[in-house]
Amino acid sequence: MLHTLNQGWLNLEKLPGPLAATVRSRVGITTDTATLLSSEPPVRDHWRILAGRDSDDGRLITRRIWLRGRDTGRMALLLSYGAAGRAPELSLPAGLSIEADLVYYPGAGPLRAALGTRHAPPTESPGPPPGVSVEAALNTYGEALSKDPWLEAWPVVVENVIPIPPSAEADDWQLADEAGTSALPVARNSQGLWQLTSISGGRPLTVFIAYGHRGAVPLATWAPEPVPL
Repeated sequence: MLHTLNQGWLNLEKLPGPLAATVRSRVGITTDTATLLSSEPPVRDHWRILAGRDSDDGRLITRRIWLRGRDTGRMALLLSYGAAGRAPELSLPAGLSIEADLVYYPGAGPLRAALGTRHAPPTESPGPPPGVSVEAALNTYGEALSKDPWLEAWPVVVENVIPIPPSAEADDWQLADEAGTSALPVARNSQGLWQLTSISGGRPLTVFIAYGHRGAVPLATWAPEPVPL
């Protein structure tokens, strides 16, 4: 993959515009947020806040907030940063919805976005968002990967899945469909798996995950309120 990225950079001028933008971002060339907000067309929608998660590498706290547009159905990822010991300023709790403009960073499979104008205060989002089947989740990830071969994971809401702990037949956790015919492997070191199992109680759930080559990382579920994992 590193060789592929290297070749993409060496032949940048031959690539389609969106893929060239993806290569630039993957090698570390960032787009200034203020410039982005002033130069790119916004996407206005009622954005449901699906989940948020902080990570701390000892020097920087990174906050990831995932959203989904009610009308567009588009996924978006907001990133914000804080110095060590200080949480990022942006705070959007899961379970709320906000009518706002988002501007996507350029790329072949745009996901990361910047938050623009907010048109109304946040409101509660009743019930889980529409989800897809296990097979559709795999297809969604495959489509995103075909646009960005360096993609780590893609967010997707899956419905009617049951968390299955490791057993003699399977060494790792799985998210199996209700019929038991298809399953997504769960990434090792995922958080909140026993909590997810307790919420399920053997019944199917709607679960928001980030799915990639390491497996599914459950981020939230609804029971009936959003529960961060």
